[in-house]
Amino acid sequence: MKLRTLDIFCGGGGSSLGAQAAGAEIVCGVDAWDIASQTYKANFPDAEAPNLTLDESSTPVDLGLDLGNIDLILASPECTNHTCAKGNAPRDENSKRTARYLLNFARALSPRWMVLENVIHMKNWDGYDPLVAEFGDLGYNIRRQVLDAAWFGVPQTRRRLFLLCDRERMPDEVPLPGGALKTARDILDPPHRWSSRPLYSDGRAVNTLARAERAMKELGRGKDFLIVYYGSDGSGGWQPLDKPIRTLTTLDRFGLVTWDGDTPMLRMLQVPELKRAMGFNGKLDHGCRRDRIMLLGNGVCPPVMTAVVRSLTAPAAMAEAAE
Repeated sequence: MKLRTLDIFCGGGGSSLGAQAAGAEIVCGVDAWDIASQTYKANFPDAEAPNLTLDESSTPVDLGLDLGNIDLILASPECTNHTCAKGNAPRDENSKRTARYLLNFARALSPRWMVLENVIHMKNWDGYDPLVAEFGDLGYNIRRQVLDAAWFGVPQTRRRLFLLCDRERMPDEVPLPGGALKTARDILDPPHRWSSRPLYSDGRAVNTLARAERAMKELGRGKDFLIVYYGSDGSGGWQPLDKPIRTLTTLDRFGLVTWDGDTPMLRMLQVPELKRAMGFNGKLDHGCRRDRIMLLGNGVCPPVMTAVVRSLTAPAAMAEAAE
């Protein structure tokens, strides 16, 4: 079964990599950030990758997109203004409304299936229920499911909301594969591949040392661990390596503490390690380090989207095979 797929807010292509692994033919990915579009094109050289800024009136025709038949639309609209990542800063309602951009594409292309992914805080947005109702008005049956990437073999705790939409039937729940969870230790490069410097170095921030000392008090000396920046919770600013890494964001937030004898050493996690933490098996060669971390932090873990697309389209594939 052909599954011609459009990905809007495509980023570097995490959703599309996942859909492709589920059998999808990737036709086009649209993003407003040039680095994202360049990365997407590198991952899908046979697909269109226009660098376009969408708005609530955008249609494929207006944008000059001649896509032909589309069976599946994937969409990961802006999420920052739905979540606590903004701290106490004012929320941008226009950013939240980017989720509505999917409506015009659905009206114009009439795909059988759609998947909208976002942070779970999107459910608290006052536009969330009206948006879901409008999908229903377009003829879609909608299942809302929260999935954690760690359940799908990704070594990261990353809970996200998925809206699974099907014009012909109510989507099944995405089945959970089970099995042992991968951990932060699974993403690490071999020792000494990246240089570290002593934790207790000139200029080291007081808060960084406090996080490390809380970890050493809990674990004892000689045990490796991660310092977690840019977040406050009960973890004390660190985490052990025998659990999935905490959620990647667009910030460079994870430092690895290892030991040289009795001396604690510190380095930041590197992009190849963060790719493993996302289950991202594509190319990530455009932009600077900061850009690549932003692409990953804004992305969708491909193994999760593989499971979503397989679950969503399996009944149709089985029916086609039986004919």
